[in-house]
Amino acid sequence: MHKKIILPGGAGLVGQNLLARLRAKGYSNIVVLDKHRGNIEVLKKNHPGVTVEYADLAEPGDWQRHFVGAEVVVMLQAQIGGNDYQEFVRNNVDATRLLLEQIKVNQVPCLVHISSSVVVSVVDDFYTQSKREQEQMVLASGIACPILRPTLMFGWFDRKHLGWLSRFMGKVPVFPIPGHGRYMRQPLYVGDFCNIIISCIEQRRLAGVFNISGHEKIDYIDIIREIKRATGVGTLIAHIPYGVFYVLLWIWGLFDKNPPFTTQQLAALTAKDEFEVIDWPGIFGVPSTPFTAAIDETFNHPTYSQVVLEF
Repeated sequence: MHKKIILPGGAGLVGQNLLARLRAKGYSNIVVLDKHRGNIEVLKKNHPGVTVEYADLAEPGDWQRHFVGAEVVVMLQAQIGGNDYQEFVRNNVDATRLLLEQIKVNQVPCLVHISSSVVVSVVDDFYTQSKREQEQMVLASGIACPILRPTLMFGWFDRKHLGWLSRFMGKVPVFPIPGHGRYMRQPLYVGDFCNIIISCIEQRRLAGVFNISGHEKIDYIDIIREIKRATGVGTLIAHIPYGVFYVLLWIWGLFDKNPPFTTQQLAALTAKDEFEVIDWPGIFGVPSTPFTAAIDETFNHPTYSQVVLEF
């Protein structure tokens, strides 16, 4: 298939998974724009022949030429973690403004915007603030498109969430759990989410906001136990008082500019959010993969489960 598809921020978790599935379906004219050099190299190694370009999407540049003749744009760029608010503004807001301009100027017929469930969360951290502003910008643009709000995602190439937890689990004799660990999550398998994106690309008639939540409600402690089962590590799981856990993360953040887990993310973990569950399998024609099966595929795939992205 020669339909030109542009993936801004395509070297991250969703982009790497989406690219694998697009290519498996025969799509070949794909352009990835990203500014994480390490992850760009990972993508090039896994997908030789794909057009990949280093680009700071928050600044006008030569990357804008790729939008000429484009038929699809999937906006994936996102600052997820960190302690510098300006990084969230640049990557989630400023970049979106420039991308929307290019989509309009070049009359790109299909946009799929990746928002986040946090826009309706009780949490009010840097990520949430910037993603809310980003979604409002897309809605105000007048471009009719599907806006997808996924919950916490996991799968191949997961560098931030369950993937990092699994690697940390393999390195330490004791795995710490904040408090009782009974914090309900609605994890979404990124393979399912990518199939939803492909459905949007192929249907081209869907527009509006869709809350894409995992169909199973699972406590954080049980997620950790499933990771331990799937990976076969012998790490002990130990509960640590929430306050102690918070202080340890705060100290970590003093020495790490881009920590894998921050105090803001700890607050989000314990915020008691519960997100709407819609019939996305029926709407998009994508079956929901059971959590246990998705965990096994994530950590035991013969090729992709061994690939680790950088922070």
